[in-house]
Amino acid sequence: MIVVVSGLPRCGTSLMMQMLSAGGLPVITDDERKPDADNPRGYFELEKVKKIKQDSSWLDEAEGKCFKMVSMLLFDLPPERCYKVIFMLRNMSEILASQALMLERLGRGRGPDDAEMQKFFESHLAQLRPWLEGRENMHAFFCNYNDLMADPERWVSKTADFLDMELNRQGMLAAVDKSLYRNRAQA
Repeated sequence: MIVVVSGLPRCGTSLMMQMLSAGGLPVITDDERKPDADNPRGYFELEKVKKIKQDSSWLDEAEGKCFKMVSMLLFDLPPERCYKVIFMLRNMSEILASQALMLERLGRGRGPDDAEMQKFFESHLAQLRPWLEGRENMHAFFCNYNDLMADPERWVSKTADFLDMELNRQGMLAAVDKSLYRNRAQA
């Protein structure tokens, strides 16, 4: 079994990777993208993931481990393997605000209009969710970042139960730093 943490950009995938790593699940990352103001604890990315459609041979090393993948690439996972997918969800206005701030910090401008991005993201999720739930080789668990930040103990427990692994739940809980929850939706 291979564990994949996925979701839209800026939805909490790096936090979930931190939690799983702190819980004792080996994570695969190349540390090419360094921590910065947007992700002070790191991105936990693996460049090979972006080219999975062309080369998935590295998945041989991923058995019993975890890696992170943006949701648009889930369609490219080879169907002959089994995956447990932790899919992160988040309030859409928070995703858009976080993405815009990150793009500005990187000097790339604000990016596409929020309404346009929201329409794209929602259309993608409407297609992906039923596809993901219909895959026999994939078992999906949907974790909402907002709910995780509101009740970390509950979501650490639910995540560990989904994975059905002996994980250090206290370590996972300690990885949740509420001070890093900065782009909040207005109440």
